[in-house]
Amino acid sequence: MDMLIKLYALPAAASHPLADGVSVRKPIGAEHGVVVDWVIAHFGSGWANEARVALGNRPASIFIAAQAGVPIGFACYDATARGLFGPIGVMPAARRGGVGEALLLACLHDMHAAGYAYAVAGYVGPKEFFRRVAGAVEIEGSKPGLYRDMLRG
Repeated sequence: MDMLIKLYALPAAASHPLADGVSVRKPIGAEHGVVVDWVIAHFGSGWANEARVALGNRPASIFIAAQAGVPIGFACYDATARGLFGPIGVMPAARRGGVGEALLLACLHDMHAAGYAYAVAGYVGPKEFFRRVAGAVEIEGSKPGLYRDMLRG
């Protein structure tokens, strides 16, 4: 199921601060290989393909969360389709600490700054997370959505 997010009605920032030493930012060019390798290792090649596209966009449409120089999360937009948010992935040990919220809001604010009024979160798993953080609502009839005819290897 896809969800719709009003970008003009977002909260200004994450609801609580991140742990010490955690940063959320766009990766620089020299980090692209590290980011893709990390996504493959922790979330699989499908999400890595979307991360590659987001890294190749100009400007890049991916944010990473890092702690002590090591990735702990990432989020993309405009990877599979324009206006489509996702994927987002956070290491299990970093979940429930605001990292996912910070990544989601960083992407959504970036989309709004680029001129988008709405974002579609594609093929959402944790619906309640998107509702709580971004006020997302389900899009009727969106399952299986954009990924319905995707090639399978």
